[in-house]
Amino acid sequence: MKQCVSLKNGYLFLIAFMIYSCQNDSPNNSPSAVTEQIAALGEGALWNPLDQSLLWIDILDKKLHIHKPQTGENREFDLPQMVGTVVPSGENQVLVALQDGIYELSTENGDLKKAIEAEPGTEGNRFNDGKCDPAGRFWVGTMAMNGEERKGSLYRIDGDYSLNKKIDTVSISNGIVWSLDKTKMYYIDTPTKRVMEYQYDNATGDISNPREAIIIPDSLGLPDGSTLDAEGMLWIAMWNGHCVSRWNPSTGELLQTINIPALNVTSCAFGGENLDILYVTTAEVGMDGDQKNKYPDAGKLFAVKPGVKGVPAFVFDK
Repeated sequence: MKQCVSLKNGYLFLIAFMIYSCQNDSPNNSPSAVTEQIAALGEGALWNPLDQSLLWIDILDKKLHIHKPQTGENREFDLPQMVGTVVPSGENQVLVALQDGIYELSTENGDLKKAIEAEPGTEGNRFNDGKCDPAGRFWVGTMAMNGEERKGSLYRIDGDYSLNKKIDTVSISNGIVWSLDKTKMYYIDTPTKRVMEYQYDNATGDISNPREAIIIPDSLGLPDGSTLDAEGMLWIAMWNGHCVSRWNPSTGELLQTINIPALNVTSCAFGGENLDILYVTTAEVGMDGDQKNKYPDAGKLFAVKPGVKGVPAFVFDK
């Protein structure tokens, strides 16, 4: 009898050990801080395919960060205004969206040159989130700096630096990505708690036929920046939701969440040599005293392997 009990206990222990091992080797491992910098409002994560680095920004501290995981190097560029997003535009060259326009920035020597003025009559707005589409056009939105709703717009910037308004009456222009087959564009105006899907023409850059693709429940917070994985699923950073979430944009179904040790999660991007690391920016602002105690690492850049790969980011084609 004792032998049977011993065998049974050993069997149960083996099962428990196997379950424990599977859990700890699962794709949803715990996010880890990549750098020690604490951003007031980290944003704009994007993997630069030209030099294998992670671009990200701190809007309020007016900084561009460039992280090279191969060497551990972290470079900072101080900017003269709040910065809304960054995209690669060539070797040692990026575009940064500042308050009053789009600027060319040399990541070699820090030279900054204005390329596009903000639209006349939009004083009090600033540029916010944006990315390049599959054809190399830069899409970037605006928002009112005083928080007033429906004062912003979404613009498409073509290779000749022309500014084309595509969507107006936007409150907080945020996450934007394109489907794998280049026929759809997904776009977030944060306060609506919606992801809108547009029919997208890659040849012309035109969008049409908007529909609600995803409705975010109140329990998850507010949708912020987004990215696409290699299976065509949408990843969304959740402000006031302490997580990144994975969605099927065709069905609107929530597929997965990964908790992040920060209340306000702001953007996400796949990077690394195999595009299998999800980098996540967070914010230190927007928390009370208790929340700051609960999330002492808020504002850091995090990384996690979610078990799927991303797709390469597009570069501005001038």
